[in-house]
Amino acid sequence: MSSMLVAAIDFGTTYSGWAFSFKHDFDKDPTKVSAKNWIGDQLVSAKAPTCVLIKPDGKTLHSFGYAAETKYANLAEEGTHKRWYYFRRFKMMLYDKMTNSKKLAVRMQLGKELHGKGRFFIRHLAVSIIKSIHIKTVFSLAIKFLKQDLLEDCHKQLADVLTEDDIKWVLTVPAIWNDGAKQFMREAAEQAGIPGSKLKIALEPEAASLYCRYLPVQKGHEQNSLASFEPGTKYIVLDAGGGTIDITVHQVIVDGKLRELHKASGGAWGGSMVDKAYERFLSDIAGIYDFLRMQIIHKSVGLHLLIIKNEANLAKDDALILRFALLEWPKTFQQFKKEHMDDYIDLLRTFEVKKREISPGQSDRVTFRIPPSLADTIKDAGLSIMDKIMSSPFRGNISYVSGKLRVDAEIVLSFFAKSVDSIVQHLASLLRERINRGCTAIVMVGGFSESIILQDAVNCAFGRRYNVIIPHGAGLAVLKGAVIFGHRPSTISERICKYTYGQSVSHKTTSACDHPPTRTIFFKKHITIGQTVKLEEEQMEMITYPTYADQTIIGREIYASKSPDPCLVTEPGCIKIGHFEIPIPDTSLGTDREIGTRFIFGDTEIAVKTEDKQTGQVQIHSIDFLE
Repeated sequence: MSSMLVAAIDFGTTYSGWAFSFKHDFDKDPTKVSAKNWIGDQLVSAKAPTCVLIKPDGKTLHSFGYAAETKYANLAEEGTHKRWYYFRRFKMMLYDKMTNSKKLAVRMQLGKELHGKGRFFIRHLAVSIIKSIHIKTVFSLAIKFLKQDLLEDCHKQLADVLTEDDIKWVLTVPAIWNDGAKQFMREAAEQAGIPGSKLKIALEPEAASLYCRYLPVQKGHEQNSLASFEPGTKYIVLDAGGGTIDITVHQVIVDGKLRELHKASGGAWGGSMVDKAYERFLSDIAGIYDFLRMQIIHKSVGLHLLIIKNEANLAKDDALILRFALLEWPKTFQQFKKEHMDDYIDLLRTFEVKKREISPGQSDRVTFRIPPSLADTIKDAGLSIMDKIMSSPFRGNISYVSGKLRVDAEIVLSFFAKSVDSIVQHLASLLRERINRGCTAIVMVGGFSESIILQDAVNCAFGRRYNVIIPHGAGLAVLKGAVIFGHRPSTISERICKYTYGQSVSHKTTSACDHPPTRTIFFKKHITIGQTVKLEEEQMEMITYPTYADQTIIGREIYASKSPDPCLVTEPGCIKIGHFEIPIPDTSLGTDREIGTRFIFGDTEIAVKTEDKQTGQVQIHSIDFLE
């Protein structure tokens, strides 16, 4: 049954937002999607920074997005921020790090913004106080804010007519995420008040592909439309976000539906990698520690640093102390972030705008405004910013005048190098694979796809052989596509299995066995890596029996492997990823009760269908990947 409203939340690494459309509007024009414009300081953007500020109780959200940035900066300026929790770009914590996330708590240092890592920092022989907060609380509070913000806007249009039963929710996740990360996001959304039965997980590049199927898109002065692609057409979707790069290959089939040809792939090469390179550049200039220009003298009252010419002049013990100080002592740029959070946030906002303007053919120097507080922090460490520049490897390539850092274009372009090179190399590798031969287009979506540098690199590498398509408003393609996916989830009708999935089974050794005479746990395969699965397609049924007469629950452990035909669950590369349970409310048949089990892999989440052969009762179970 279709819903009156589909509401989507695109929870990104750097930016997040929401969008919705009513069914009657969708039926007339699928691209008619309402999305919010976010306002921060003098900026207006289609999404808000993924920043969360939680009150000192560790449970109550104070603000989200630009408001969280501004409030925390004000608290830092007043020196009252140490009891608050500030989070930014924390989504990347879920990238391939979900082995035991039910117990995952974020540890943070008082007064420090959280980037998903907690460490003890030594401050003049004192250990800082550490606070903890469960990471799911952070995600849930952010999703709850976006949900409520969206509902407020919807109610303005329909007053009190709209009920929760009328809404289907869609939450986006990267296609390269594992099953545990998807489950984590689902649980966070349910904790935020979104009913599980009303929630659909959408894969980001798939959502973008759906949106682009309805759009005329412009490349140079030519008009291209994915909607005009004939059945059989193959194309690549490059979803370049702030944190991850998600790449999938689609083929148009009959009735305008899409088939996935290659399992989703990519890596952590998004736009935030460029931001980190810029921060490292500033940190290199500002850093007060330099192995080639320091001497450290250890005294009973503490550590003192004096400038010298070469570390080789240090005694062995002093050199060890120096290395310890370099690892544990706060660097100048970190000190600036700690003491001038308002200026640090403004620094990042300014760079976010600037990096979209930088072009590959740029020859003039690029100007960055440096906050006076950063220049003062550098000077307080012993040298002025000009002295730092003159003694750095960048001398001759940068200058500093009246609070402005002017940097050679070659250095600025190097900020993009690692990210862009990784993307281009991975695309080239994908296009060499046999299954992807015959692709005619590369569709670039996601916020980072709006970068002229990335667009030029993809065009230079592939533009002669492939039609590189960049839709207008590429940064909103995932969000608006998620709304379309909520209305028509069956459009992606076939997907590729990312792993070989199976369950563990064992039996008593007999003379017919060809394995060692020990209790061996086998990998009972349900599906093979690279196999095509259709939406709602059920796999081969396996029959399960209770082990003992009064058993009320049958538990099954699920394993995954990159090998197409694993034999034992103990083989290298074979890992336990989760489990599910089959309840047996009636034990009257004892060990004679037959239960059929079928896995369903064709959707964005894996499900298990069980059937009691005696009663005919059918149930759908989810797998717990976060046990």
